[in-house]
Amino acid sequence: MSKSKGHRDLIVYQKAFDVAMRIFQITKKFPKEEMYSMVDQMRRSSRSVCSCIAEAYRKRKYQGYFVNKISDADGENSETIVWLEFALACNYITYEEQQILERDAEEIGRML
Repeated sequence: MSKSKGHRDLIVYQKAFDVAMRIFQITKKFPKEEMYSMVDQMRRSSRSVCSCIAEAYRKRKYQGYFVNKISDADGENSETIVWLEFALACNYITYEEQQILERDAEEIGRML
């Protein structure tokens, strides 16, 4: 018998975690001068999607709090998409990388 993992069982959480980890890997190759600006922002916003989902799950009994945290997750997800656009415009990622990550982020947004 498997034990429930709570928020980790949610498909939306799993997808968001995957995107955040892919962004972590892809940003390793960004120029050093972007470490404290674009890299930090991309990693922070993508990881925040997961943390907001976890917080919402924990407080799911309280509709107002739940909706607020899911809304926060959606906002962080949208911010991540914007940073991907900047990364593409700066030639830090390929068009294909940007499209795949944006497609996945858009799916997460629909799920939220």
